[in-house]
Amino acid sequence: MSVAPSTLYPRARRARNVAAARWHRIGTQTQFYVKTLTSMGDAVVNYRVELIRLIAQMSLGTGALTLVGGTIVIVGFLTLSAGALIAVQGYHSLSNVGIEALTGFIAAYLNVRLIAPLVAGIGLAATIGAGATAQLGAMRINEEIDALEVIGVRSVAYLASSRVIAGIIVVIPLYSLAVLMSFLAARVGTTAVYGQSPGVYDHYFNTFFNPVDLAWSCVTAMAMAVVIMLVHTYYGYSASGGPAGVGEAVGRAVRTSLIAAVFVSLAITLSLYGQAPNLNLSG
Repeated sequence: MSVAPSTLYPRARRARNVAAARWHRIGTQTQFYVKTLTSMGDAVVNYRVELIRLIAQMSLGTGALTLVGGTIVIVGFLTLSAGALIAVQGYHSLSNVGIEALTGFIAAYLNVRLIAPLVAGIGLAATIGAGATAQLGAMRINEEIDALEVIGVRSVAYLASSRVIAGIIVVIPLYSLAVLMSFLAARVGTTAVYGQSPGVYDHYFNTFFNPVDLAWSCVTAMAMAVVIMLVHTYYGYSASGGPAGVGEAVGRAVRTSLIAAVFVSLAITLSLYGQAPNLNLSG
């Protein structure tokens, strides 16, 4: 009497099924991302009102969040704290070797290339991205997305593509605020708290500040915004399992988007500064 191999090796069968399910999930995600990106033009042409509403909601917030200014103020406080840490750590570390005058260089270098884009991405994922996942997940379990399909609305363009476009638009002033707040916190912390001469700080800051790096940093923030919004819209659009499933989808989306955002920042940084750091220490 012959026995099926799947019966003899249940662990191998289980591992094969898990690998096949994961591969299928990767294909499903890729298909959703491609469809979302290709439907962005459709969202701009046919769903402009929804797009404007999403931009206003993502930037200033709605309801109780409007009282604190929404995501803009949250990211501002985050980068204010990060800039203050640059002042504290940079000044103390450099003063140990007698070159605390270069604190302005540290602020111009780290804030532009690392602090501002990463903080903007984290703020986008933790506020706008998580909110988008929760909204789409609630619509999915309440069968509102199916209702949109029934009445002829292209749900991917209306719900996902519009949110990706809104995220790209919102991240530009968001990133600008992040850079300004980090610069302000570093300067005030160094000059007002530690007593360094403003002229010395401004000299080294202006010497090592590179506008090209600022432009590439903004591009990095926009690329991170695209990836973050794609991840969050996918997990919200494909949520299942009731309210508990929506909460699980939000958690998975935040973890995945943060990891993806860091990889995007790493890839762009390596491509720009991996061989030539574009750093001139003279002057």
